[in-house]
This record gives sequence, C-alpha cells and structure tokens, in this order.
Amino acid sequence: MGSHARPNRLHRTGARIATVALVGAVLPITAGGLAEAATPSATHSVDENERTSGQAAGTVGQGQGREQGAPDATGQDAPVIKADHAFLLDARDGSQEREMWAGTKADESVAMASTTKIMTALVVLKYPERLDQQFTVKQEYRDYVTKAGSSTADLQTGDKLTARQLLHAMLLPSGADAAMALADNFGSGDTTDARIADFESQMNAEAQQLGLTGTHFDSFDGISHGDNRSTARDLAKLGQRAMLKPVFADIVKRKQFKTEAPAANGRTRYYTWNNTNVLLSTYDGALGIKTGSGAEAGYAVVFAAERDNRTLVGAIVGADKDRFEDAAKMLDWGFAH
Repeated sequence: MGSHARPNRLHRTGARIATVALVGAVLPITAGGLAEAATPSATHSVDENERTSGQAAGTVGQGQGREQGAPDATGQDAPVIKADHAFLLDARDGSQEREMWAGTKADESVAMASTTKIMTALVVLKYPERLDQQFTVKQEYRDYVTKAGSSTADLQTGDKLTARQLLHAMLLPSGADAAMALADNFGSGDTTDARIADFESQMNAEAQQLGLTGTHFDSFDGISHGDNRSTARDLAKLGQRAMLKPVFADIVKRKQFKTEAPAANGRTRYYTWNNTNVLLSTYDGALGIKTGSGAEAGYAVVFAAERDNRTLVGAIVGADKDRFEDAAKMLDWGFAH
C-alpha cells in the first residue's frame, strides 16, 4: 500500500516536544484503564503549532485579509471576522441542528489538518466494547511522527495504553502517534499499511453516512496525501455529531489530562497531555472541540460552547492565526441571536 507509506509525507501539522516520567513501582490501573498520577512529575509541553496564534508554521488560507460584516442570507447581520471558510450552527437539543451563519466559502473543500482526528475518534467510538482494551506502542508510531514532523503525545515504545487513553493522547496534544496507534489497531488487515487503509475507508464511509458531501479522508491524522479535505459546514456538522458521544465530549473539554500506563520494563509511566484549544481557557462556556494547523491547511478550529441551555458549534478552516479570536466573535454573535 505504497500510497500510505508515512515517511514520504511532506506536510506538517506541527512538531511538538513532550516529556514523560517513569517510576519503579507499578501502580494499579482502574477499571477504565485510567489512574491519576500519584505525583505530577511529568510535564507535557504544548504544541506551539496548535496552541499559540503567532508561532505556528502555516500559510494563510485563500480569501484572508478582509472582514465579513454584510447581512447573511436570512437578512440578519453577520459576525465580523477575517475567516471566509467558516460556519456556525445551533445544536438545539443535540440531535438536531440549525444553520445560523455561513461564511462566503463555507462550502469550499480545503485541507483540514488535525481536525481530521475528530473523525478518527468517531470511528474508534463505534467500538465502545474496545475502549479499555490495551494496545502496545510500536516504535513505528514514534518513527512516523519524527519523519513526518507531526504533533506527538510522546508515546513510549513498549508502553501499553488503552484506546480510551489513546483518544486523550490524540485529541488533547493532537498526537499523531496516538492517531496511528488507533488506526493500526482498529483497522483490518495483515500489515500496518493494510490496516490503516481499511481504517481510512471506515472514516470515508462514516462521512458518507453523515452526509458530509464535501469531505474526503486519505489520512488518519490530517497529514494529507493530496486529497484530505473538508468544508467548514461539514466540519461543524462533524463536530456536532461527535459531541453527541459522551466519551468524546468529556475528553475534548479537558484542559489537561494525567494518566499512567504499564511500561515495557514493568514499571509505571506517567503521562500529562495539555489541550491545544485556547478557547477552553479564554471563552466562557467553551466545550471543545479540536484544533489543526499545517503548511498546506493554514489554521483550523472546530469549536463548541454552551450558554443559557444553548449549544453552538462552529468551524473555521484555512484561516490565519486569528482563528480563536474569530471563533469567539462567531460564538458571541450566535448567542446574541
């Protein structure tokens, strides 16, 4: 499966550096596969490509540099933002959605970077019976992030983590190593390439089932082979559907997550993962969801917030470093209408 050979990928979602701690005594893992570290001896630096608005490597998407403030199709005023690839919906009771506002390029398919991992998580969550199954970290997961220059959760070779832990590692620090581990273990096939290809087929099947007509996946983490794309409208809808999953919603609202895992030498490894989503610390009522950035994709964020029993979900893709400010403006506008 040559088209899935990870070392040949050129685009980056952003390199990150992390540290983990290893201690001598093995501590028990809870029934859910997670246990709080006895001592917070590990730190995990935040992915500068995902976390900050000014230091990440990436290009500005097409159509940037002008603000939108003209009335929308319904005659209402619109949020004044820079992003063109933007969409906002009212999630209502969670099972329904109502379009509130669409940017001028809300339906243009563009590279989506690490927001891809929302669908990776959705596919994994189709197998709830496997969430607490342990999987061994392979060296090839670490090799992949090194060669691709992608974001990492700094998973250590030989450690055993549950799918639930790997979801945290993928969705908070945007770990491509964790995304690869999930794709490798939730796809079918005799080789890693075959399993990843099958997993990506599952991602596309789910997109089709959800009616995401402007979306196609050729990647489990957002590092594209040339056809990994979505629209702001589709990503907002995808985020809304993902938030219906309690496990997903619980993960993406966390600013930080600490956990432990059995290490290859029989000791205990402690991990600390920080969320790349600035909105969780800066916007009242923020619930998530996922950031993304890359040389091809620019900056992206799929976001959600709740106020006065209303939940709004939006997406910005192919934007510049002001994505979080634009997201806040869209939410403010949405809650005012």
